[in-house]
Amino acid sequence: HRSKEGKARLQEVSDRMKKVLGLPADYRIGVVAASDTGAVELAMWTMLGSRPVDIFGWESFGKGWISDAVKYLKLPKVNEYKADYGKLPDLKKANPANDIIFTWNGTTSGVKVPNLDWLPANHEGIVICDATSGVFAMEMDFKKLDVVTFSWQKVLGGEAAHGVIILSPKAVKRMEEQNPKITWPVPKIFRLVDEKKLLPGELEYNTVNTPSMLCVEDAIDALKWAESIGGSPALVKRSNANLAAFEGWVAKSDWIDFLAESKEIRSNTSVCFKIKADWFLKLADEEKTKAAKKITSLLDKEGVAYDINSYGKAPAGIRVWCGATVETSDIEALTPWLDWAYEAVAKEYAKEAVK
Repeated sequence: HRSKEGKARLQEVSDRMKKVLGLPADYRIGVVAASDTGAVELAMWTMLGSRPVDIFGWESFGKGWISDAVKYLKLPKVNEYKADYGKLPDLKKANPANDIIFTWNGTTSGVKVPNLDWLPANHEGIVICDATSGVFAMEMDFKKLDVVTFSWQKVLGGEAAHGVIILSPKAVKRMEEQNPKITWPVPKIFRLVDEKKLLPGELEYNTVNTPSMLCVEDAIDALKWAESIGGSPALVKRSNANLAAFEGWVAKSDWIDFLAESKEIRSNTSVCFKIKADWFLKLADEEKTKAAKKITSLLDKEGVAYDINSYGKAPAGIRVWCGATVETSDIEALTPWLDWAYEAVAKEYAKEAVK
């Protein structure tokens, strides 16, 4: 990756991501270590501390960033805005004078931010957005965001372990100004700034540690495919079509519903479902988890769908990925199987109840 050819491939993947996403010309983008988690924590460890921070968390990952700020960075002024699974906190409580951190799409709850109307364009602090399962599938106003992070293995269907970070000019300035003032230890993989400046190419092709060039090649291939079908608008359209297929099914179902409380906050990538059947709701929490897993393991056994359990800490149910790399015809083929598996498990529990 330090060779001329290696740097050219890293520059290419950065350029292609920037083009497909339609980023502003003066924004910078590049590959960093440790997936989306590494990218978010890089931003937190190198930029925070000069202003109070408003952090919004409504599922496990967003709440994890709150934990990082309070427990590990021990920031003195952190305002925590939380909501339960299926809900969204009051985003209007964001103070534009503060730094703001939020997750665009809650992967473990299926709840997304509907838009950025709550965020003024001329905010004084920096806005850090964990966009890992939203980017490439949802329309995003990048001009309002200073740091955007994601990983290739979500909507691009790429390989894991690599993160991507997007920086606005304001974010770069903050990183450079904050560098000499940081009071906590900063791991080497987070140290992008050299000699107080984020040098040209330092993010785009000169990675801090060794990336997998196979993963880079795979990402380039995915981006070429994205460009060939019409870029970001086409990716958004595909994800929306997949969600629409699920919505048509849910509207006719007497046993399943979306975990997200309203349509406007419903994710079109990590779709989370709750089971609303009476017999299921009467079960103890532990038994609900077992029953939901019986449904999903039937589908696993048949080779229909793998690992579609809800996230461990989320309410018992089903979670299906339906981002842009998934065909709508496959979602339409899946829903009768979900009904079949549910009926089989419902009958089993009905027999137990009779006993």
